[in-house]
Amino acid sequence: MRAGWLRWLDNKTGRLVRGQTSDQQEKAERTVLEQELKGLTTEKEHKLSINTAHSCRAGPCEAPLHTLREAFNAGRTRPAEFRTAQLQGLGRFLKDNKQLLQDALAKDVGKSAFESDMSEIILCQNEVDLALKNLQTWMKDESVSTNFLTKFSSAFIRKEPFGLVLIIAPWNYPLNLMIMPLVGAIAAGNCVVLKPSEMSKNTEKVLAELLPQYLDQSCFAVVLGGPEETGQLLKHKFDYIFFTGSPRVGKIVMAAAAKHLTPITLELGGKNPCYVDDSCDPQTVANRVAWFRYFNAGQTCVAPDYVLCSQEMQERLVPALQNAITRFYGDNPQTSPNLGRIINQKHFERLQGLLGCGRVAIGGQSDEGERYIAPTVLVDVQETEPVMQEEIFGPILPLVTVRSLDEAVNFINQREKPLALYAFSNNSQVVTQMLERTSSGSFGGNDGFLYLTLPALPLGGVGNSGMGRYHGKFSFDTFSHQRACLLRSPGMEKLNDLRYPPYGTWDQQLISWAMGSQSCTLL
Repeated sequence: MRAGWLRWLDNKTGRLVRGQTSDQQEKAERTVLEQELKGLTTEKEHKLSINTAHSCRAGPCEAPLHTLREAFNAGRTRPAEFRTAQLQGLGRFLKDNKQLLQDALAKDVGKSAFESDMSEIILCQNEVDLALKNLQTWMKDESVSTNFLTKFSSAFIRKEPFGLVLIIAPWNYPLNLMIMPLVGAIAAGNCVVLKPSEMSKNTEKVLAELLPQYLDQSCFAVVLGGPEETGQLLKHKFDYIFFTGSPRVGKIVMAAAAKHLTPITLELGGKNPCYVDDSCDPQTVANRVAWFRYFNAGQTCVAPDYVLCSQEMQERLVPALQNAITRFYGDNPQTSPNLGRIINQKHFERLQGLLGCGRVAIGGQSDEGERYIAPTVLVDVQETEPVMQEEIFGPILPLVTVRSLDEAVNFINQREKPLALYAFSNNSQVVTQMLERTSSGSFGGNDGFLYLTLPALPLGGVGNSGMGRYHGKFSFDTFSHQRACLLRSPGMEKLNDLRYPPYGTWDQQLISWAMGSQSCTLL
């Protein structure tokens, strides 16, 4: 399983390592990768790294996909012992390579160690631990009630793996959004192809070169490449596809899945509203909104994309936001180690263009060399401006004024259903009304996306923000086919007479009673 990696390592180090112990080999491998991460600055260097994983250029994906499908068809992934071993390996990957992952995330989007731990590593480890703890329970057949016709039969739901699964992850949380669905896919007993984002190239490199060492490579593969390679990959038949990204690309993935009638989960995004009622303490709201808006430099699919509030609240909220931003990131946020950076030049230029919308009340500074955009608040924003027409995905927060709760609800409902919606008010009835009169993938009352830390709550969109759900047991269910099963005795044939023709009036009345839901309680 490690031969390919060791051959690559020999070439990179220029020396033979096959005679070393396993611990020595792993230490040497990590040392080489640390050096690679430090020097990974050019496209040429990045392309060298894909030799340790698969690329779909000109169709070389067929061989590894065939290997994975053969492994699934042989039943390799079905036993609970196998699933447990793979989950344990995934847990070791997270623990053994924590520093490497933190370094990669810092290089990709400037994440602090705190943000990397809170939003990526800890959540993934917790997901692994939860699956290991509950795997046996999740896998058990689920018995269901019977009627008179099936009274002497065994009726149950069998949780079966789909087969060969494709997981396509984005760049903004490149570890979390790859590993979290992978946990569910492993727990459910699938073989998996992982496609990390090529844009978060440092994290992609760690996933491609280290993760396969911790998993059975006959059942799990990492495929690298950009849009062209992903398009080639999507031409192949998978048994389930899990995609996280934009609605635009989601439509492309869904169209590709439709050609094979492949079931799919789409975790998309959108413009997430945040309503702030006049009854709120502005500083409390500012603290909470600023934290989860500028977390990861605003590159979070569930972050608030704009604030709806009255003109009076806006006048109180702007200085409170300025106070929160200064307290969090200092007088010069560019020097703060706690504020991330924009993923690449293309997105930086897109965000720079949005700074011209409305009027800049806070921030607005940028530095192309660092891909830095200051935490920014825009006011006097018109709903027809570009900043209100697309998901911002950056540290820019527009404030849009409304005159009432009703106007805010109408503003939200006139647009596509968002992935998340937030409402702040000291009046619980206001929060309840916002919850009852709108629709969104998730909802937060008087706080941000802390619900993502709760595995008992699903993450998923609705309408334009996606379809399907995952996290915790929801992930296991997503990657499991719920197979309806009825096992009946080969004997007692006389009991079947009432369902065989010729039919009479008595037969019709009796079958109506026997098929009723109440009939099973009469014996």
